[in-house]
Amino acid sequence: MLKMYSSAFVPLLCASTTLAQHIVSDPASACEAIGSTFQSEDVKINFAHYVPAGTNLTLEQDDNLATCDRPSQVVPVDLCRVAMLVTTSSISNITLEAWLPTNWTGRFLSTGNGGMSGCIQYEDLAYTASFGFATVGANNGHNGTRGTAFYQNSEIVADFAWRSMHTGVVVGKELTQAYYQRDYSKSYYLGCSTGGKQGFKSAQDFPDDFDGIVAGAPAVAFNNLSSWSGHFLQITGSNTSATWLDPAEWALVHQDILTQCDGLDGVVDGILEDPDLCTYRPQNLQCSPGNSTNCLSSAKVNTVAQVFAPYYGVDGSLIFPRMQPGSELSAALIYYTGQPFSYTMDWFRYAILEDPTWEATDFTVQDAAIAAAKDPAGIATWKGDLSAYKNKGGKLLHYHGQADPIITSENSPRYYDNVVTTMGMPSSDLDSFYRFFRISGMGHCSGGVGAWQIGQTTLGAANTTLDAQHNILLRMIDWVENGDAPETVTGVKYVNDTASLGVSFVRQHCKYPLRNQCIDPDNYTKPEAWSCVL
Repeated sequence: MLKMYSSAFVPLLCASTTLAQHIVSDPASACEAIGSTFQSEDVKINFAHYVPAGTNLTLEQDDNLATCDRPSQVVPVDLCRVAMLVTTSSISNITLEAWLPTNWTGRFLSTGNGGMSGCIQYEDLAYTASFGFATVGANNGHNGTRGTAFYQNSEIVADFAWRSMHTGVVVGKELTQAYYQRDYSKSYYLGCSTGGKQGFKSAQDFPDDFDGIVAGAPAVAFNNLSSWSGHFLQITGSNTSATWLDPAEWALVHQDILTQCDGLDGVVDGILEDPDLCTYRPQNLQCSPGNSTNCLSSAKVNTVAQVFAPYYGVDGSLIFPRMQPGSELSAALIYYTGQPFSYTMDWFRYAILEDPTWEATDFTVQDAAIAAAKDPAGIATWKGDLSAYKNKGGKLLHYHGQADPIITSENSPRYYDNVVTTMGMPSSDLDSFYRFFRISGMGHCSGGVGAWQIGQTTLGAANTTLDAQHNILLRMIDWVENGDAPETVTGVKYVNDTASLGVSFVRQHCKYPLRNQCIDPDNYTKPEAWSCVL
C-alpha cells in the first residue's frame, strides 16, 4: 500500500532513514548574511530572501520569461532563496537560483531544464527542496523558450550545451557549504528531456559532479534529434496537403495500432508494454474503392508508414530511430500538425546554419548532416564511455516513457546499447552503476495512460510518497547511500491522475533489457499479474 504524506513532512521523515538532519537555528539572519558575503568577481547576488513554507512566490515575467509559463510557485518548506547572476564568459552568463531549506538533510541536488528553454524549473526546485535537498536550478544561459539568443554567440550555445549545468553545480556546492557552514554529504541530479541529456552530459564529461543521477527521456544525440523532429513536416506536408492526417485520423491509426499490437504483452488494456514488439502495418486502414469512412487514402497510409520508419541520412546511416507506436494521439498535436516544429526551427536558424531567414519547410537530409558534423559545444552527448563515472562510484538511473510523443523511446535503448559496446560490458556488469527502466504508457516525462507516477517530479502534496520503491528520486538515494539497487521501478496510475480519487492500477516497470509480460490477464491491474522476461 502506498504511504502518502503532506510534503511538509517529507524532509524529517526522509532524513530519519539515512542522514542526520541539520537545522539552521536563525535562518532569516543566515540568509541575509549569505546575500552580503557570498560575492565574487564572477558571482553577483541579486537577492537572498528567507521564505516561510506556504509562501506563493510571484516570479519575474519579462517578455522572454513569460514564455516559461511559470508565473508563481508555492514554497513547500522554510528556506533561503538565493538568486545569482554568474558570469560564464565575456559575452555570456547564467541566472542561478538556490533554494536552501532550513531543515537540511546534508544532500545537494541540481535540477535540469526542458526543450530549448532558458527556464528555471521552479516546480522541481520546490519538489526537491521539500525532501531536504539544498537545490539549485539555472536558466541555461538565456531566458525564455526560444533559441534566438544562440545567434552568433557560441558562448551562449556552450552554456546551453553543458556550461550552465556544470557552473551551477560548482557555484551551488560552494554556496551550500557557505550557508550551512559544513560540506554536503552526497550530490544528486534530477532532470528529464533536455534535463535528461544534461544528466548524461554530467556523467560523460563531469563525473565528479554527482553521486547519483536520475535522467528521464534524455535528448541525447541532440543534433540528430532536432533533425528527426523537423523531418515530420516533410512527411505530412502542410495541413492542406493530401498527405496530412488530422487528429481524428490519427485517432483511427491509434485504435488500429491497439488492435494489432495491444495483446502482444498478454492482455488487452490499452497500453503497449513494449512498443518494440509492434511492427505496425498501416495498410490495414487503406480505403477500398468508393469508401472513405473509417479508412485512409493511399497518400495518408504512406504518411503513416513513413512516420513509423527510421530516419536515415545522406550516406544511409541512421539519423534517429522510428517514432514508437502508441504516441500518435499526442504527437498529432506536436509533430504532425502540418506546421514547423519550433525547436527544430530555432536550433537550425540560430545555432547550426546561423541564418534567421531559414525556413523549416526547406529542411533536407543534407541539413541533418551539417548539424551532426558541426555538433556545437559537443551537445550531441553520445559518448558511450562512462568509465570515469563508474570508477568514482556514481550511480545512473535512466527512465523513458514508452508512449513519448517528443523523443521516441527507441533512442534510449540505443544509447544504453552504445554504452554496452563502448565499454565492453554486458548488462549484468553495467548493473553495478547504470540501470535503465522503460515506463509503459508514460508520455514525455510524465502523463499518459500507464502507471507513470514514479516520483520523478512534483505531483502535489497529496501524491507524495515516501516509499522509495514508488519514488524514483528516493530510490536513487537508497541505491547511493545504502547500496540497494533497484530491480524494478513501481509506477502508479491514479483515477483521472488524481490521488484523492484512488488508485486505478499499479505496475512494476522492468529493468532493461527485460520487458513486462502479463501472466494473469484476469488481474492485470495488480503488479503481481506481470513478470519481467527477456
